Amino acid sequence: MSSSQLFIASSPLSTARRKSKFTFRQLGQLAQSNTQCPLRVITHVDLDAFYAQCEMVRLGVPEDQPLAVQQWQGLIAINYPSRKYGMGRHITATEAKKLCPEIVLQHVATWREGDEKWAYREDAFKHIATDKVSLDPYRLESKKIIALIKETLPENLQKVEKAGIDEVFLDLSAHVHSLLLERYPELQGPPPYDDPTENLPRPPSTVLDWNADHLVDLDNAETEEDDPDWDDVAILIASEVTRKVRAAIREKLKYTCSAGVARNKMLAKLGSAYKKPNQQTIVRNRAVQQFLSDYKFTKIRNLGGKLGDDVVAMFNTDTIKDLLAVPLQQLQRLGDDTGSWLYSTIRGEDNSEVNPRTAIKSMLSAKSFRPSINTFEQAVRWLRIFAADIFSRCVEEGVLENKRRPKTLNLHHRQGAQTRSRQGPIPQGKQLTEQMLFELAKNLLAQVIVDGRAWPCANLSLSVGGFEDGVSNNKGIGGFLIRGDEAKALLHQDNNTSRRDAVDEEPLAKRRKTENNPIQRFFIPQENSRGSNGDEYLPEDEADNPAALEHNNSTELSPDLLPSAQGAAASSLHLQSIENYFCPRCKTQVPVDNRSEHEDWHYAKELAKEMQAEDRSNSSTPRPVQPSTKQAKGRGRPVATAPGKGVEKGQKRLAFGKG
Repeated sequence: MSSSQLFIASSPLSTARRKSKFTFRQLGQLAQSNTQCPLRVITHVDLDAFYAQCEMVRLGVPEDQPLAVQQWQGLIAINYPSRKYGMGRHITATEAKKLCPEIVLQHVATWREGDEKWAYREDAFKHIATDKVSLDPYRLESKKIIALIKETLPENLQKVEKAGIDEVFLDLSAHVHSLLLERYPELQGPPPYDDPTENLPRPPSTVLDWNADHLVDLDNAETEEDDPDWDDVAILIASEVTRKVRAAIREKLKYTCSAGVARNKMLAKLGSAYKKPNQQTIVRNRAVQQFLSDYKFTKIRNLGGKLGDDVVAMFNTDTIKDLLAVPLQQLQRLGDDTGSWLYSTIRGEDNSEVNPRTAIKSMLSAKSFRPSINTFEQAVRWLRIFAADIFSRCVEEGVLENKRRPKTLNLHHRQGAQTRSRQGPIPQGKQLTEQMLFELAKNLLAQVIVDGRAWPCANLSLSVGGFEDGVSNNKGIGGFLIRGDEAKALLHQDNNTSRRDAVDEEPLAKRRKTENNPIQRFFIPQENSRGSNGDEYLPEDEADNPAALEHNNSTELSPDLLPSAQGAAASSLHLQSIENYFCPRCKTQVPVDNRSEHEDWHYAKELAKEMQAEDRSNSSTPRPVQPSTKQAKGRGRPVATAPGKGVEKGQKRLAFGKG
């Protein structure tokens, strides 16, 4: 019997006369990982100074070597040997060198403007304007750790939730249940009288071996002389399983981690931080109040922000011990539900489930510019980096094997206090590539530029979302059953469900006309541009921006006539600036300050023409003739015209049924 198992059986006679406080039904709930089960066991595994450990393992430095991870001039992770010198996070690299001259300062990997792959660079801290931080090395190591944990636990009994890049929740209830039945055969039989509410027999041991763990002291009303019950046995077995998981991570990947084992997620997470590094804390049910009494409730999740501040202000304390004396009715002054939740939480209650979802829902790549960027060419170089960054992470998610794939691409652009966004669908019928993401991103950026003032740009970001599993064989079958313009409209609607309401309210005929024209896509916004206060964003220089005027003009103009026609409109609506620039390409005068933005607008329009030509070349396959459609009055769906009652332009009647 291992050191972590039960031992020292005492007085079988007295054990036979006593019953456990837990029932056969609750034992069955343990097998189902029921969140209400009092025998439930949860582990929280937390990697110690994870970013710093990743660099220590990668560089092969000794474990007692002080090391910190640097981002520009600040430090974002400090290993435990460095903390002996009084260092804390967010001090500067210069200050760290003064405190510990022998410290290793490793800058995070970066993407550099113009490159197609992140890399570690000795001079990265000097290039904040042209480099972007990459956390890919740490994400890759995190994936290895998750995979190893799943390999260590039984496949059919595990519930693993990735809570962050460096932390994991494990619901060990079902695994512990199987071990309980294996080690204690008396629990396998049916309950007496087939009544699941019958109490279990008491455990056969009165002393448990906790020497391998840090054990939280019992509550004042409890003593170690009190005989343990099945909740103590279950949590002891869970601690044994947790040690095996930590040992596997240490042996195979060289990382140390701390852990907390308790009856729910909240207590387990607090336990993992209780004794660090590389230790394991056990919070038995009989020790919950003793464990929580010295904590500040602001350390608990959801109580560290505004709600925590409100509680402190209302009851003039920030400790759980003092708050325990407050009656439920007074806590409900915060709101009935909030007060009830707080009352239960400070008493160690938490029924949240360990959710084994590890698949991400979205990916973001972003950069804040200091100083701001001022040209389309600069922005495009960053979009190239964003596309490469996101695509490499999509490959990790299995996009090449068609396991998971994003549906939408989003671009966010901040100029001054105004943030504008554009979104578009990612084609689902083609293999996702880095170049595809890049071209789609350029298209979205062009829409932002022609819609209004774009420079200087203080922040730019690209993200993908709507991840779904690989396409099944019958997905989208409706597109094969519906023909003609109706099929186009329905498919287009499906691909653009996330567009703003303002676009959805356009008449269907007009929307079909503009959305089928690649050039017009640059001038009809895909999403409303809104300021930080939610108001519609109106560019300050709309008089000098042809695209902005077109956006606010109800009369549709031919794209080829837009510059000259709207230049005339601008001159009639606004006074011209004293210093103007005459554009030889569109014969329009614009203020000198807006020259670069005007030229970017021309670039965007040319890009649209190129895309239109490419679409035309890709659509050379002839299509079958379909019955013409007309718009039904008061309806949003086209109705097929009866055959023979109308012929679309370019078509001819076919004589069917005549031999």
